Amino acid sequence: MHVELDDIHKSFGPVKANAGISLKFESGKIYGLLGENGAGKSTLMKILSGYQPPDRGQIILDSKPVKFASPANALVQGVGMVYQDPLDLPPFRVIDNYLLAKDKKLILDYRAVIKEMKTLLGRYNFDVDPDYLIESLSLGQRQQLELVRLLAGGAETLILDEPTTGISAEQKDVLFESIRKLAYDEGKTIILVSHKLDEVQELCEYAFVLRRGKLAGEIDVPCRTEDLVEMMFGQIPIREVRTEQALGEPVLELRDLSIETHSLTVQNINLQVKAGEIFGLAGLEGSGQKLLLQACAGLIRPNQGRISLQGIDITHWSFHRRQGAGIAYLAAGRLEEGLVAGLSITEHIVLAQPKHDFMVDWSAARELTGERIKTYQIVGRPDSTADELSGGNQQRLLFSLLNSPLKLLLLEHPTRGLDIRSTDWIWNLLNQRRQDGTAILFMSADLDEVIERSDRIAVLSAGVMSRVVNARETTVDELGRLIGGQV
Repeated sequence: MHVELDDIHKSFGPVKANAGISLKFESGKIYGLLGENGAGKSTLMKILSGYQPPDRGQIILDSKPVKFASPANALVQGVGMVYQDPLDLPPFRVIDNYLLAKDKKLILDYRAVIKEMKTLLGRYNFDVDPDYLIESLSLGQRQQLELVRLLAGGAETLILDEPTTGISAEQKDVLFESIRKLAYDEGKTIILVSHKLDEVQELCEYAFVLRRGKLAGEIDVPCRTEDLVEMMFGQIPIREVRTEQALGEPVLELRDLSIETHSLTVQNINLQVKAGEIFGLAGLEGSGQKLLLQACAGLIRPNQGRISLQGIDITHWSFHRRQGAGIAYLAAGRLEEGLVAGLSITEHIVLAQPKHDFMVDWSAARELTGERIKTYQIVGRPDSTADELSGGNQQRLLFSLLNSPLKLLLLEHPTRGLDIRSTDWIWNLLNQRRQDGTAILFMSADLDEVIERSDRIAVLSAGVMSRVVNARETTVDELGRLIGGQV
């Protein structure tokens, strides 16, 4: 399918997300769409996938102008998008989610649909059981479900928004193999929206780069990474050198902690995180890192063991009591667990305040919001809703909601989907926190990030903590072996 975007404009109030962008995509090719957070990538792809209409400009498919009334209407015409946060219903089974977008009959033919779904899954070596609940799947498996749903719906052009963020290296390899098959064997048009320049270099043939809502450049890939970075930012960003930090007394202590769920048991975790320390958790998706963070936050209860905060047993404290004691948790699911889609930035700021009066002083709240927008460099207005923001700006909003001071900060994929400059900016904030004595415990699927940013690293494999290593004395290869179960 030949796809053309002609002079696309889209604004949200005074913010021009897209300002006259024109791109062309040919069938049987893999394209990269790059740009820093807030450059307009997600807005442009939401227009192409029918999620929102352009203010001006048109979409042309195979030389015919089209208009999409919804994502479902776009899929009928051959365009589908896999979002960073999969559009599924966690309380339901995989097969039920598959059917929701496909079959509108009163009586559903489960046997035939399961057979069809298994054929599609097998074609791309995807590992998803139709009878599993969505909430039991890893992020990579949920993306695989989204992909086969779109293919079953007739997608000829596939948009993948940051598809490797938060998935394991093994799932990434399977995904890349399926993308190549879709493009080169089946003639699909693939558009990869990503901040991971090494993956764009590895997978794509051509890249478009957006900056501040406009097309900044286009280039054949592979190419010099510096050329892509310069097109994205207008210059090569200067990386900050991490400074040494003297560590204080233990803030978080876990003793013989065990957590049991229907899909995984995390066993006998023993570790300490000190004041001013950044402690990384490494492992395959679903190895227990998230359960460990949730247990520390008070979102789930351990089956045995003890959680201490500065020597005080908080094992049975509620999430809200732990918040009041100086513990904060930022989940990877920005709109699923961290923000409320329909609420404005101002309303989020109000809700995040530690104390509330009976009546809200909205004038003061808007003034505070303006200060937070400026301090955290959020591209948006006080009345912008969370779902109007780009992924990077949603992440900045989440960090702007954190109170000070904090004793313990728990982070799940803190730089998920962020560009180089935004990633460095987030870690600069975190380093300021650690200098104030905050203990930081975080998980990331990016082993380079875990090594570069941590003081110490705990490696989890199938719920077992195999070893704690010094970040300055380990390598990606060693972590990979430990994650794979080698001691």
